Amino acid sequence: MTERVINLKGFFEEARAGRLTGIRCGRCGALAIPPKEFCEQCQQRDWKPVPLAGTGTIVSHTVIRVAPRGRAGEVPYAVAVVRLDEGVSLLGRVVDIPFETLKGGLPVRFRPLELEHQTLIGFGPA
Repeated sequence: MTERVINLKGFFEEARAGRLTGIRCGRCGALAIPPKEFCEQCQQRDWKPVPLAGTGTIVSHTVIRVAPRGRAGEVPYAVAVVRLDEGVSLLGRVVDIPFETLKGGLPVRFRPLELEHQTLIGFGPA
C-alpha cells in the first residue's frame, strides 16, 4: 500500500474502492481507524497502512428518525459502532439489515456506500 492511505482522504478513497484500511503505529504497534495524526498510545507519528478484513460485530446502534439538516430524504436509517475482528471500533451506517433485528453481537461486514458523491462507511450482513 502507498502512504496516501494514512490520511483521511486516502482512507475514504480506499473505502470507495471496497478496501477498509487501518494504520498501525511503527513504535508501539497500536492499531487505529480512521487515520489520526498522532498515536493515542505513545503520541508518535510513525504510521504504516494495514489492510483490514472488514468483518466485526455490532457493539451499539441507534436508528435515526429525525434527519440532520439537508438529509430529510434519508430517514429512517441506522448507525452502529462496530468492533472489527482486528480489535478497533468504527462507526458506520447499517444497510440491508432490518431495524428490529439489530442487536449487540450481530456479525456484520464492511460495505462502502456512496451518497451524493460522498463515500460513507457502511456495514451489512456478514
